[in-house]
Amino acid sequence: MSKESFHQLVAGLTTEIAGRPLDTELDTWLNAHHGAGTASFDSLKQACIEGVAEGWLCEREGGGIRYGRVFKAEDALHRFSVDVVDMRDIAGPHHSHPNGEIDLIMPLEGDATFDGRPAGWCVYPPGSAHFPTVGAGRALVLYLLPEGQIQFTR
Repeated sequence: MSKESFHQLVAGLTTEIAGRPLDTELDTWLNAHHGAGTASFDSLKQACIEGVAEGWLCEREGGGIRYGRVFKAEDALHRFSVDVVDMRDIAGPHHSHPNGEIDLIMPLEGDATFDGRPAGWCVYPPGSAHFPTVGAGRALVLYLLPEGQIQFTR
């Protein structure tokens, strides 16, 4: 999986969600159409696993978390940035989402959850905040951030 192929894969998804409110309706829709067990989920998960193995995903490490911004917000991605983290039984730094956040939870070991959610999608509305937490194993989490906006708490 090349970085360019990954970009195309994510762009196909962002085409479907562009302009939609980040809310529970989008959460439900994503899990119904692109959730665990679907071809699109499997493709994204495999692409992330390959990207980590090839070294162009999660190329940084800090505080026990591997992470990295793969793509900045751009028109081809409908103004979403793309980040991927690799976490095992850990809480990350507290942050807020001025424009919301869309997360794809991809367990790798155990029955890993992200903020208590199993494999699939989790949508946070604008203005929400959390300590991103992976429990019960290891997971990759793909983050889509409108306009790349995230604010870490000091």
